[in-house]
Amino acid sequence: MGSMSHVITFSHLTCSARSSYTQFTPPPPPSRTLNKVRVFAQFKATTQTPTPSSTTTINNNNLNKFDFSDPDWKTKFQQDFEARFSLPHLTDIFPDASPIPSTFCLKMRTPVDRDIQGHYSSDEDWHGYINNNDRVLLKTIYYSSPTSAGAECIDPNCTWVEQWVHRAGPREKIYYKPEEVKAAIVTCGGLCPGLNDVIRQIVITLEIYGVKKIVGIPFGYRGFSDQELTEVPLSRKVVQNIHLSGGSLLGVSRGGPAVSNIVDSLEERGINMLFVLGGNGTHAGANAIHNECRKRRLKVSVIGVPKTIDNDILLMDKTFGFDTAVEEAQRAINSAYIEAHSAYHGIGVVKLMGRSSGFIAMQSSLSSGQVDICLIPEVPFNLHGPHGVLSHLKHLLETKGSAVVCVAEGAGQNLLQKTNATDASGNVVFGDIGVYIQQETKKYFKEIGVHADVKYIDPTYMIRAVRANASDGILCTVLGQNAVHGAFAGYSGITVGLCNTHYAYFPIPEVISHPRLVDPNSRMWHRCLTSTCQPDFI
Repeated sequence: MGSMSHVITFSHLTCSARSSYTQFTPPPPPSRTLNKVRVFAQFKATTQTPTPSSTTTINNNNLNKFDFSDPDWKTKFQQDFEARFSLPHLTDIFPDASPIPSTFCLKMRTPVDRDIQGHYSSDEDWHGYINNNDRVLLKTIYYSSPTSAGAECIDPNCTWVEQWVHRAGPREKIYYKPEEVKAAIVTCGGLCPGLNDVIRQIVITLEIYGVKKIVGIPFGYRGFSDQELTEVPLSRKVVQNIHLSGGSLLGVSRGGPAVSNIVDSLEERGINMLFVLGGNGTHAGANAIHNECRKRRLKVSVIGVPKTIDNDILLMDKTFGFDTAVEEAQRAINSAYIEAHSAYHGIGVVKLMGRSSGFIAMQSSLSSGQVDICLIPEVPFNLHGPHGVLSHLKHLLETKGSAVVCVAEGAGQNLLQKTNATDASGNVVFGDIGVYIQQETKKYFKEIGVHADVKYIDPTYMIRAVRANASDGILCTVLGQNAVHGAFAGYSGITVGLCNTHYAYFPIPEVISHPRLVDPNSRMWHRCLTSTCQPDFI
């Protein structure tokens, strides 16, 4: 990834808390840099999943609004981008809301004076706060041509267009008094390494701000309506060591009650900060809760923390749990390799997670160096025929004596019998592509009279149930802290993520329109193909 070689300073920006909600127009970088660095963004796409052959993730419907022959199209584009990526704030509904000095200051270890209720002190000399006008560049690669590998271009000429998103972190002014806050945390969807790490850091950071009432909602959104499920009181003492174990202290589930019922529950419980850990579907629910709170004029901040082991959230470098999944997948791949290598004409098949996106399968294959065939949802393939996977497996047995296949769970679904079944989250229930490949491989080699010893490994639940590794542990820690900072800053309907190596806030609608996909023209996929030496299976 390219990076900016210069430092931009914004001397015209002020520290006023209200200044953050005006339009942001950063000065242009020095002219000498324009020939070296260009920035391109992934844009909000339609709800349809892009075709695998697409080389960009740009929303054509959005670009149709612009006439590229208009000399001012670039300015109009940036204004539109700024409007779409502006962060919803409490002052949108409560314009008279008054900020107070932040109770978060690392120079002062007792954020709220315990003797004088409501008395806040701050250290004006501490320079650990983020200015509301700080921004992060969305992309830093200069694509000189639309045909460049992985190119994401806005116009046919790949014009330089700066796009900035809001930097995450603590603000000098906050919009909640800690003693009046009741914060709740909910974990939804499936398990993912790092859930406990995020819960722990949210609780710890809330306590540093001075919050005393922190609860966990058990078993996802279900916990808001199920009378048998009660709030779980949380404190630093409770969460101190939970990151040492996998899973979620609060439990997870899919689906849940209607949005209106969830907001009713928020009102009844007196919750005014809600931290939601989950993927695209969970974030869609969080955004609906945010909108319903606004409709009812409730002073509630709803903050998302993207949790998807598949790494399929738009605009973000990666999501927590992904690094751990890739690391744990090495065990399964290595086992498949040993089984295949130790057998006469051995073939090892490993199925990894990845419903719509093949990031885990791709990165795991690239990391292991033991995979001969990597199959992902974004790249179609034929199993049979002269150019199919089975024909290549025959070639591998003849030349190498063994082979290892790594397949993402969402790959090759067109080869399986479709069902109309869905899970509680509304996701289509997929057929088992791993079992199908195993069965078809055995059948194929039996028909051609060639011995093949096929072993199938599915480590899905073993991978997602482990504790986070060091890399994910750091990511979870920072995401949890920044989620709390965003809530106290008065934002709502936002999520936090790693963008271009920096932490940023995004409006939820901009990251949930469709899953982030592996670009078949990207350098990373090309690197994977170089590692596996696999041909085109079409």
